[in-house]
Amino acid sequence: MADDGAVAINGSIASGCCGGWEAAMVALPGPSPNLPHQKPIVKSLKRIMSLKALSLRRSFCCGNVAYFASATASKQKNIVFLGSPQVSLPVLDVLLDASRVPSSIFRLAAIVTQPPSRRDRGRKVMPSPVAQRALDKGFPQDIIFTPERAGEESFISDLRALNPELCITAAYGNILPSKFLDIPPYGTVNVHPSLLPLYRGAAPVQRALQDGVEETGVSLAYTVRALDAGPVISHEKVEVDDYIKAPELLLELFDKGAKLLIHEIPSILDGSAKYKAHAQDDSKATLAPKIKPEESWVSFEQDAKQIHNKVRAFAGWPGTRARLQLIDGRGNPNALEIKIITTRFCKISETMGDEDDILFDGGSLLIPCAGSTCLEVLELQIPGKRVMNAADFWNGLRGQKLKKSNI
Repeated sequence: MADDGAVAINGSIASGCCGGWEAAMVALPGPSPNLPHQKPIVKSLKRIMSLKALSLRRSFCCGNVAYFASATASKQKNIVFLGSPQVSLPVLDVLLDASRVPSSIFRLAAIVTQPPSRRDRGRKVMPSPVAQRALDKGFPQDIIFTPERAGEESFISDLRALNPELCITAAYGNILPSKFLDIPPYGTVNVHPSLLPLYRGAAPVQRALQDGVEETGVSLAYTVRALDAGPVISHEKVEVDDYIKAPELLLELFDKGAKLLIHEIPSILDGSAKYKAHAQDDSKATLAPKIKPEESWVSFEQDAKQIHNKVRAFAGWPGTRARLQLIDGRGNPNALEIKIITTRFCKISETMGDEDDILFDGGSLLIPCAGSTCLEVLELQIPGKRVMNAADFWNGLRGQKLKKSNI
């Protein structure tokens, strides 16, 4: 693999294509009787290539897959998409599908994504979800860029060579320097899963759920050097259910963002979007900093609703963990770590007993919390085991008692 960072998934420099320009399939005229026998085909080809109505196509080869853009591609505007994780896929899908419509006003000139990394239990080196989806849908490997940093000179050079008129980002996960932002004349537009200026930053959905918001949304905004601070082209609001978790809400917001983007692309590409976009009110801005692994621990000294919101905010990664005490038949305490998967919250009943006792009722573990509240744990996971419901976990205790840990 080349060491300049701007490489395709297969290791080749991602500045070109496999097939190059090819003439369209046309019938060659017969040989002229006035020409030497060895020259008629050459002369005929030259004559055909000079015709203004000649249809051309560019063939991008990826294994057995061919990508063709007709002569109308000269009127299409080049778009480059940047995205990496699973949540980026709705945006990638609509761009790929829309670009393949014969009347499309744009073509997807390249995809930029994070480099392959070790994932899953086998720790195999795998392309990002965006790269894999693009390959599965027949997008050529040669124009999938995977730079370590978006500011690498070799990558910037290759990007300029593509002449992108618009760049679109959706959870790309890399800082875009000024020399990148200066390239596309119609700018760079980000699909951001919050109602900007609220929740600027790396974890807008997680922080919104952690705060217990009842409404959020998705915004299309121009990218500027300041964090998520560019003018907003459009947005859509979404009501937040009390029990939805971050992975589900992220997908819902990016799905809505993808539809919003396709609706707005014509105005972005004709320049009118810049005039209707409104500046953000920085005085109302809130931040959504990246989540740290150590934040996953919970304390039952908090209100149960706060813990419930954290459980759904941190679902997937990093998860929500707690320490409990398992009391054996002789009264000896043993530490037990659990990962809390699904919860509800309620007020404490007068019959719950000791404030440190964890009980089981109605299919849930009942954990007393601050403010006379109770966290109902419906699903959990212990180290080395699969996710289980509370009833299966409780039955596995075989009469041992469970208490909150003071550690």
